[in-house]
Amino acid sequence: MVRNDYDVVVVGGGSSGVAAAVCAARQGVRVLLIERYGFLGGTLTAALVAPMMTFHSPTEQVVSGFAQEIVNHLVARNASPGHIYDTTGYVPTVTPFDGEALKQLELELCLAAGVELLLHAVVVGVGVAAGHIETLQIQTKDGLHTIRVGQVVDASGDADVAALAGVNFAFGRPDDNLAQPATLCFKLSQVDTQQIREYIQAHPEDFRIGPRGVQGFVDTPLLSVSGFYSHINQARQAGEVSLDRDQVLFFNTPYPDEVIVNMTRVTKVKELTSEFLTLAEVEARRQVYDLTAFMQRRLPGFAAARLVATGTQIGLRETRRIEGLYTITQDDVISGRQFDDCIARNAYPIDIHSPDGDGVVTLRIENEGAYAIPLRALLNSQVDNIVVTGRCISTTHAAHASTRLAPVCMALGQAAGTVAAMAAKAHSTPEQVPIRQLQRQLVADGADLGAIAADL
Repeated sequence: MVRNDYDVVVVGGGSSGVAAAVCAARQGVRVLLIERYGFLGGTLTAALVAPMMTFHSPTEQVVSGFAQEIVNHLVARNASPGHIYDTTGYVPTVTPFDGEALKQLELELCLAAGVELLLHAVVVGVGVAAGHIETLQIQTKDGLHTIRVGQVVDASGDADVAALAGVNFAFGRPDDNLAQPATLCFKLSQVDTQQIREYIQAHPEDFRIGPRGVQGFVDTPLLSVSGFYSHINQARQAGEVSLDRDQVLFFNTPYPDEVIVNMTRVTKVKELTSEFLTLAEVEARRQVYDLTAFMQRRLPGFAAARLVATGTQIGLRETRRIEGLYTITQDDVISGRQFDDCIARNAYPIDIHSPDGDGVVTLRIENEGAYAIPLRALLNSQVDNIVVTGRCISTTHAAHASTRLAPVCMALGQAAGTVAAMAAKAHSTPEQVPIRQLQRQLVADGADLGAIAADL
């Protein structure tokens, strides 16, 4: 039953939403988590986006806290090897995981913390008065419910609740409002990883190779592979595949004979509508079958590969981004900027997949460092009791290409849930929560806030 007395309502059960819900409930407040699917995990499970990348800068681990707790549990269940070397060298580490194990783990963590779950439900309306959310309308299988709320955490991934509440947002790059392309990931089994290793050793020029060189592909138990450039180009020229992609990209799951392929691409994303998403799903699923046939026919190690799963939904890299009290910029990311109201850190580079082509632009953080994410990027000036977390925080188009990854979204969720709970207990707003009090709680709960932790 849906009650009417929740201190914190979290909308969206993905990486950020689960972190927010569990961390809020651990503060002793009443929490409802609303999720449209019958399972949790967001893009990591619903869209088959794997592995998690990355928890590390080239010199240190910068994402810990609840996100690391998730990894520790998965490792204990033999559902992840933990953080391993990225053989492509794009990031220092990747974290493969079993998606089904993650679904079960996150359900257990929510229930253990006292989170009340409402699955198969969608927020379709928001009651706002004087810049304050008073009610949410929830569409369920048994009808439309209206509930009263204290604090709201929007972890929908698309800023759905914030947009319904009237919070301003941006979409895509500034010159034409095109967002990064959408991708439907898919899983192949019965892949001969040893053949792939041998081919890479013989043809290193056809791949992106990490700092450990070809030896990294020999020493690392699970592979990340970016390359087969000549193969994909030949297939495109022959008309065997038709998509804006210039490389083959796949990653081992925790099992050596199983890979997640991240290659389909639907470009010119300019709106978030069911009509567009329908067209994108149809096109991406066509690409999955073309790519599977191409890999079976042309790539070493894939002759016996079998398509075993596609994402429940297409993966969206970028949609709405709120206009917050502070907007994180490209320069903030690249310069490794620190903020006095830091609530998380991130070391993933700016990684912009062309909105209308097949290229990828990568911009690295200076001095192999990390940058801070300020609480202000999760808050706005229009609605006082909503915290927005996950990929739709306040950033520019370029900076978003760094903040959209799962590990940092978990860190953002931990902060969002914690500050919402603290605001609920103080009968205040998240902006009014003393920042040092919030930071002390985050550090006590294992979050990495960098140098600022020494002054707490």
